[in-house]
Amino acid sequence: MATHSSDLPASLRRQAPVAAAALLALLPLSQALAQASSELPTVTVTGRNPAARAAVTGFGERPLAETPLQASVVTQERLKERGAQRLADLVSLDAGVSDAYNAAGYWDNLTVRGYALDYRYNYRRDGLPISGETSIPLENKSAVEVLKGTSGIQAGTSAPGGLVNYVVKRPEGRVRSLELGWRSRNTRGASLDIGERFGEGEAFGLRVNAAYEHLDSPLRSDEGHRRLLALAADWRLSPDTRLEAEFETSRRSQPSQPGFSLLGPDVPNARNIDPRTNLNNQPWSLPVVMEGNTASLRLQQRLDADWSLVAHAGTQRLHTDDRLAYPFGCTDASAYYGDRYCPNGDFDLYEYRSDKERRQTDALDVGVRGRFATGGMKHELGAGVLLSRHETRLQARVEDFAGTGNISGTVTVPSSPGGLAQNTNRTEESTELYLRDAVQLAPGWDAWLGLRHTRIERESVRTNGSRRTEYTQSFTTPWLALSHRLSSGQLVYASWGQGIESEVAPNRARYTNRGEALPALKSRQTEFGLKSAGQPLAWQFAWFDMRRPVAQGVGSDCGSDTPGNTCTLQADGDARHRGVEAGGTLRSSLWELGGSVMVLDAQRRGSAVPAVNGQRPPNVPEFTAKLQAGHRVAVVPGLRLLAGLTHEGDRMVEPGAGSARIPSWTRIDLGLSHEQRVNGTLLTWRAGVDNVADKRAWRESPYQYEHIYLYPLAPRTWRLSLQADF
Repeated sequence: MATHSSDLPASLRRQAPVAAAALLALLPLSQALAQASSELPTVTVTGRNPAARAAVTGFGERPLAETPLQASVVTQERLKERGAQRLADLVSLDAGVSDAYNAAGYWDNLTVRGYALDYRYNYRRDGLPISGETSIPLENKSAVEVLKGTSGIQAGTSAPGGLVNYVVKRPEGRVRSLELGWRSRNTRGASLDIGERFGEGEAFGLRVNAAYEHLDSPLRSDEGHRRLLALAADWRLSPDTRLEAEFETSRRSQPSQPGFSLLGPDVPNARNIDPRTNLNNQPWSLPVVMEGNTASLRLQQRLDADWSLVAHAGTQRLHTDDRLAYPFGCTDASAYYGDRYCPNGDFDLYEYRSDKERRQTDALDVGVRGRFATGGMKHELGAGVLLSRHETRLQARVEDFAGTGNISGTVTVPSSPGGLAQNTNRTEESTELYLRDAVQLAPGWDAWLGLRHTRIERESVRTNGSRRTEYTQSFTTPWLALSHRLSSGQLVYASWGQGIESEVAPNRARYTNRGEALPALKSRQTEFGLKSAGQPLAWQFAWFDMRRPVAQGVGSDCGSDTPGNTCTLQADGDARHRGVEAGGTLRSSLWELGGSVMVLDAQRRGSAVPAVNGQRPPNVPEFTAKLQAGHRVAVVPGLRLLAGLTHEGDRMVEPGAGSARIPSWTRIDLGLSHEQRVNGTLLTWRAGVDNVADKRAWRESPYQYEHIYLYPLAPRTWRLSLQADF
């Protein structure tokens, strides 16, 4: 059905021309650069590769440019260019990705197309499910992949928006690399990457990564450390058989960072807030300690010229001591502010300490893939089963009022009495049967099918044995697409897919349906896209429409268990996100320009709470733009200048009509790298400054735990590193 401009939401009608103009402006420039590249000496430029593949799509054998999906692949080289230390550092590279409660010293999360990912279900490591409730190091990762769109094709249950997949470095041959780095205030560290193949016919491969970093960011009272040791090995038993094994152990210890908030009804002026202030600065504050041990074993067996079998098993064991002095609301003589701070900057300060948390995830994926033809059509088929099990084992936690603090960060209060609160242990098992098929219908025409049937068994219980819930649920998530390759090397496609989330009403007195599972919450996405992998310009454009049911308590009192039976957990309307994304990369012998923009219309609809209907959700910008540029200086061989611009639009700070909002902001980053060879050793010097203008702004406004938080943009930060490849 055709879509007329009058049918589009006002925000898209206003901002869609901006996205189109940003893309069209590259076309005449591409012609000029193409002509210039024929007149200048050829220089190899690293960066986005039109032939890049992404396993997170499920069609990893095909280049991204040939698949009817939107995904980004951030390679190790780009991670180093950006000085990336954590997942949250990737938000400046893709307009479809932004922050989701990313506090220093804590685990990271992303918002993709306006939906916050789920720590428990939206993260993968070499394709196997893991928990994101930890700090994941990047030194032993060759790339980070982000799938954008409903993730039912790859995940039994997950939040819509997409998936994140960490790709582990594997033995590739001889590697000898040492890197030293420093960033302000006084963070400093070293990493080592060694790889080799050996034995008859180089049958054996080994890769070792190690890193240590002393953490001392511009945030005050934030010192800590982290370390990593990772080993990957493989054995080519025969030309048709490969066995791969890898192990990673890491530890990070660092105080976490609470957010600021509204001051009564007002958004504080970010220019009056020192972003170096850490509200977790009490004498009794303890660091968050995150330890992780992860291992996997993969067997790849080629059955014949067209078929292969892969068996992949993995385990992740996390150990966490979660501690924080955190502000939550404010009580003064005149009023109680439950979701923000007092007008004078005071807040209620609580002590939180949940030690000896244990999380374990085990997974086994066995599948076959191959090619065959039938009825004049060619198939690329993949099918298999994924078994996974997750356990969370916690103890009673300390969570108690300690005193009254202030956003100045100078008030000291005594430790709390140490009152205990119960945690929740959970166990879940999942069996997923999946089928993926890419069918060549005719020259240039492909049909794509994804089908995943999932059975889950979940149970939870408080650490004192109370409030037990358990349920079993099964569902199927389909995904369909049709694509056509144009003669100009472009791909046009349309796709439709589903994703699933599963909720159970807590076994608490307030709920009328306590302990009961809700019907499976099915999110849906329709997407139309156009891609081009040409040279010197590669680009992509997508329009998407996503609908996600929202599970929410509805009733006269959903905040108290007294008198009881006053609230029902139910599907309460949906969150509809419609938008356009456009991005591309333009290369010549000396220049590389890249970037993306997204215009997003996000609204709540059909809620029993009229005030939220038609409103944009908190912490979701309407317009984002991320641009990067690289220039090789011809007169100085090996020198490359880098620049980045990040713009994010305003964000609402709470659900409902009349919500306050934080203003839009723009940040500029600069960097350079210089390569030189000294006695057979390749030295790569990198320097950069993030937030060049020392911009003061609110970076994000997560609405978490029914409380408004504001996180400031990091101050101007310098970084230096030296990498030696020998």
